[in-house]
Amino acid sequence: MRVRLIAVGTRPPSWVSQGYEDYARRLGPRLKLTLVAIEPGRRAAHQDPRRAIEAEGRKILAAVHAGEFVVALDEHGTAMDTRGFSDWLAARMQAGRDLAFLVGGPDGFAPEVRARADLLLSLSRLTLPHALVRVVLAEQLYRALSILAHHPYHRA
Repeated sequence: MRVRLIAVGTRPPSWVSQGYEDYARRLGPRLKLTLVAIEPGRRAAHQDPRRAIEAEGRKILAAVHAGEFVVALDEHGTAMDTRGFSDWLAARMQAGRDLAFLVGGPDGFAPEVRARADLLLSLSRLTLPHALVRVVLAEQLYRALSILAHHPYHRA
């Protein structure tokens, strides 16, 4: 199954890139995780960010492939615990549709992006730095796959 992470932001810190790549590599061929980095919309101090949000939204939607199950990562989305996420991933793998996880810019998603999502998912009720979300998602995918494979990585 192919999984794509479509994320606003093109210059993450090196530790983010290293962490993301480490977990993406660990997933192996069973879940092929790739990153699509979207250029952030232009923002100016003391200006409404609406244009930037709309520009990011157009780029995100253009990157989504037809037929993908789209998951927008949003702090107000559905919360799952680790085992619940693992069960959800197993069901998605059984369904056979590729996945696209979306990470918006600093001001969130355009309404059109939220409307396109098949699921709004919260990784945490905390607001996470957007670059960190890349690492957290990759690790959680690896953890979920480890649970499904009865690998000892997840010990809880």
